[in-house]
Amino acid sequence: MPKVLIVTGDAAEDLEVLYPYQRLLEEGYEVDIAAPSVKKLQFVVHDFADGFDTYTEKPGHSWNADVAFADVEPDGYAALVIPGGRAPEYLRLDEDFLRIVRHFFTAAKPVAQICHGALALAAAGVLDGRRTAAYPACAPEVRLAGGTFVDAEAVVDGNLVSARAWPDHPAWMRAFVELLRAQAPVKS
Repeated sequence: MPKVLIVTGDAAEDLEVLYPYQRLLEEGYEVDIAAPSVKKLQFVVHDFADGFDTYTEKPGHSWNADVAFADVEPDGYAALVIPGGRAPEYLRLDEDFLRIVRHFFTAAKPVAQICHGALALAAAGVLDGRRTAAYPACAPEVRLAGGTFVDAEAVVDGNLVSARAWPDHPAWMRAFVELLRAQAPVKS
């Protein structure tokens, strides 16, 4: 059974971790969650309130990480998912995290990123010449990294499938699962 790796940490967007996790399990993939260390992670929920200029943040679910970044052997995974939230802001400083991300791009394996996940891709140096969706506030970082920001619900550029935020989940996961089925099908 092909394995998919979700790389995340504390303050990741709750829905952007748990929806792909459950959707990929439903498809028959084995899914591991990697984080800076093996511990119980605390996710957050971002939402919008009338009169606010940006999103609000509330506590979300907690979930156990399966493996620490330092222990991840990326060759054992068919695909990568990078959720958004605030986690990518500090994950992009972790050399093992960057090693993992770069592996998937060098090997041209499927990668799904959403929302602030684009910050991690920019730090890994893998956006140059690529088109990607992201949370609109991340557009400057996408452009500074040499990428093209696209304001759309599911953007496919080679092995990269991206989206703006959790309201884009249906289109984002539909496109990612299609890519996975083509490149790393689950055997019956």
